[in-house]
Amino acid sequence: MPALCRDCLTRFDTGARCPACRSPRIVAHPELESLTIAHMDCDAFYASVEKRDDPSLRDHPLIVGGGTRGVVSTCCYLARIKGVRSAMPMFQALKLCPEAKVVKPRIAAYAEVSRQIRAMMEEMTPSIEPLSLDEAFLDLSGTERLHGAPAAVMLARLTRRMEEELGVTGSVGLSHNKFLAKIASDLDKPRGFSVVGRAETADFLRAKPVRIIWGVGTATQTALEKAGIRTIADLLRWDRADLVARFGQMGERLWHLARGEDHRRVSRDEKLKSISKETTFGEDTADADILDGHLWRLAEQVSDRAKAKDLAGRTVTLKLKRGDFQLISRRIALDDPTQLADRIYRAARGLFDHAGTTGPFRLIGVGISDLAPAAGADRSTDLLDPGRGLRAAAERAADDIRAKFGADAIFKGRALR
Repeated sequence: MPALCRDCLTRFDTGARCPACRSPRIVAHPELESLTIAHMDCDAFYASVEKRDDPSLRDHPLIVGGGTRGVVSTCCYLARIKGVRSAMPMFQALKLCPEAKVVKPRIAAYAEVSRQIRAMMEEMTPSIEPLSLDEAFLDLSGTERLHGAPAAVMLARLTRRMEEELGVTGSVGLSHNKFLAKIASDLDKPRGFSVVGRAETADFLRAKPVRIIWGVGTATQTALEKAGIRTIADLLRWDRADLVARFGQMGERLWHLARGEDHRRVSRDEKLKSISKETTFGEDTADADILDGHLWRLAEQVSDRAKAKDLAGRTVTLKLKRGDFQLISRRIALDDPTQLADRIYRAARGLFDHAGTTGPFRLIGVGISDLAPAAGADRSTDLLDPGRGLRAAAERAADDIRAKFGADAIFKGRALR
């Protein structure tokens, strides 16, 4: 059986250790040298960058997120062992892990590391489909002739370079389509390398819970469970027509994915259509101060990503999910595109005030769409809001201060709600 040492990249027949360097970090699979579709996902990316930049944090549980009334953006694996998870309220996370160090997100720093990882990927293949700053699909079909090595070797080389040159680690999933590659990348985190071949696809999927399917969230999972569908094996017992009749387009998708069928291609540089962030609460809330604080933090996060990508959006969207799972979406078109947190927040706050419901809510989200290059954005004046220009100048100045002195150098009191 083909095997690969992930430390020295030696290829050999199956064994418990690498014959060249004696490392136990090997990956072996009958289809190892023929599979070409991969998903690479950085391990606790934000937290890894923070620990790299501040070695004093290295041996401590680390949470990246807001203040005591904020939420967890991400956390390191030491914190995850204690039960801390992304989107968890900060007060709850600190109850589970009181010894954790907490730092505020530095989106610009993460975007720079993401750019460096992307450059490494570009040396391997032009077929790259980024999903976020810290994960991407890659199609390495036809690159063996160019590089003189199969996709598995190139991917192991990528994660080794990331660790040695950038100080961050990643986990790889290798398979014959995007659906299975993404599942595989989550199987052995951190620093994982998992393979799902064609021959084993059916057996691999059969016992898996339906929530493993990308896009099956809490509401969809609840609907499936009401129909007696909890595992992929349960899905396989349904006729295609019955699934479509019960669940519409999602039913068609579920029928194919339950069989490991995914014909989507890795789409290079697919145009970004929107930028959004959302938070699911540990407990439903109708507290006005808590909700307003989340609106501001989400607007800041959307703004940070827009600025990192040099984009601006003309449409602001508010997403709310009530405690009874009713989904509410509102949007407003602006006079000109924006990437400023202040304008995004004010538009979202207006949508919230006129949403026609007071909750309680289990989820809140903010986004911008109708994206365009940032050049020329936020230039218009508003006679009804003469302070807009001053607030915009203050936000740009605050961005400059944070870029020079760190994320904690300056922030709005609203962020502490």
